[in-house]
Amino acid sequence: MHNCQFRVYYEDTDAGGVVYYANYLKFAERARTEYLRDVGINQSELAEKDGILFVVRHVSLDLKKPARLDDMLSINTNVEKIAGASIIMRQEISCGQIDLAHLSVKIACVDTNMRPARLSDNVKSKLV
Repeated sequence: MHNCQFRVYYEDTDAGGVVYYANYLKFAERARTEYLRDVGINQSELAEKDGILFVVRHVSLDLKKPARLDDMLSINTNVEKIAGASIIMRQEISCGQIDLAHLSVKIACVDTNMRPARLSDNVKSKLV
């Protein structure tokens, strides 16, 4: 499991000081990117050297409780399943002991023409 922390800023909230729902997707994206970096996968290099890109194919977001201005969010990311050309990641967002949101994200591996591309053994080994 990988953990990232992000502070909620004014720009992340609506007029009531509550995090706007779409921003949970942004927080989760940042956490997935940091996870990949921490396991040695640089997406820019992967695209440049191997012509491989990761794109979100499907997201399920279950909002449990609202995050608010100045909250420190903790985002846990787990690889749930690795297939030939896709990865399913589970993410949980919390603030302290309060469970805020759960996400299930299916990431497709594609080439530069947006056609499915198999994950290399090197990439797979870093995700397991």
